[in-house]
Formats: sequence, C-alpha cells, structure tokens
Amino acid sequence: MIAVPRKEYRESLAELRSEVESMGTAVLDQLSRALDALERDDHELAREVIDGDERINQRYLDLESDCIDLIALQQPVASDLRFVAASFKILTDLERIGDLATNLARYALAGSSDEIVEVQIQTIGETARGQVREALDAYVDADSAACRAIAERDDELDASCQNASEAVVRELIAGESDRWEIERLLDDVSRLLLTIRDLERVGDHAVNIAARTLYMDDGDPKLIY
Repeated sequence: MIAVPRKEYRESLAELRSEVESMGTAVLDQLSRALDALERDDHELAREVIDGDERINQRYLDLESDCIDLIALQQPVASDLRFVAASFKILTDLERIGDLATNLARYALAGSSDEIVEVQIQTIGETARGQVREALDAYVDADSAACRAIAERDDELDASCQNASEAVVRELIAGESDRWEIERLLDDVSRLLLTIRDLERVGDHAVNIAARTLYMDDGDPKLIY
C-alpha cells in the first residue's frame, strides 16, 4: 500500500470538504425546485427534479468511494478520521434529503385538491431548507456553536409541522359530514400529510449534519444521541 505524499493528502481532505458542500448545494437546489413545483403545480419542473435524483445518487456513490479510499489508503487517525467518517455520514443525510425532494416532486405530479385546507407548505419548506443550509455552513466553517443552535431550533420546525397536520385533519372533520365526500378527499389529505412529514424529515437530517459536525470538531457526541 503506497501512501500519498502529505501535501497531497491534506489537499484530498480539503477537496472532500468542498465536494460535500457542493453536493449539499445541489441537493438544496433540488429541494427548492420541488417546493416551487408544489406551489405552482408545475408538472414539468416536478419531472426535472425526479430526473435529477439519479445525478445526486451517482455523486453520493462517487464521494462515498473517495471516503473509503482515504480511510483505506491513508489510515487517518484522530481528528482526520473523525472528519472523514463525519463527512461520509453527512453525505448519507444529503442523499436522503435528495430522496425527500424527489418525494415532494412526485406529490406535485399527483396534484392536490383546492378543497383541502391551505397550509403554509412553502414556509415550512423554506424553514427546513434553511436548516440544511445552516448545517452545511457549520460543516464548512467548523462552527460548533451553530451546530448546537440548529439542533435547538429544530423544535420550532417540528411544532410547525404538527400544527399544519392537525389543521388538515381538523378541516377534514369539520368541513365534510358526507362519508363519500370525505373518502374522495382522503388521497389529497394523505398526500398533504406526507408532504408535511417529509419536510419535517428534512429538518431531522439537518440536525444529523449538525450533530456529525459537532462530533467532528469537538469530539462531542451529545447531539448524535
């Protein structure tokens, strides 16, 4: 096994950090476009998001391979090993956020009923997207304080998602007494509840990114558990 010269090794670590951020930015673009497709009922944009998921998945596999090579060939220790391991975990969270963006695009393709109560999907989505962006920035900047702040604010997103879900159910119960009409609306209601759930999961993955960054920088596993 031939070791890479030290300078090249350090450059490889810096490149990994840059590539993780770049993939994160691509995932955030997918999420934004999926939210726009939902808001505008734009089926063409939704299909573009779905088609783009394959590129995200391939990028994830390429960077996963880079992480494995760094560990196998360089056998990093201490902080370098934590960095590579954390980056690998963060890549997994980013790939899953990409999957959730694809889910949102599919919901946009399926359509929604104007009769369903309007909830602030775009607002919730932008909050979730903002958490991911802040988590990525914390990773790039090695900002432990930002990681803790992201985890603390996640309760606000959770509350918004719960309130939105409850509003949808309340409207369904209060707005229709006819059993057949309620059944007709159930697909739209289910789709809306799944949308809210997936946005909450985006926020959860943002917290995971913050947790891994905190462990990477400070060796503090508190947010992981």
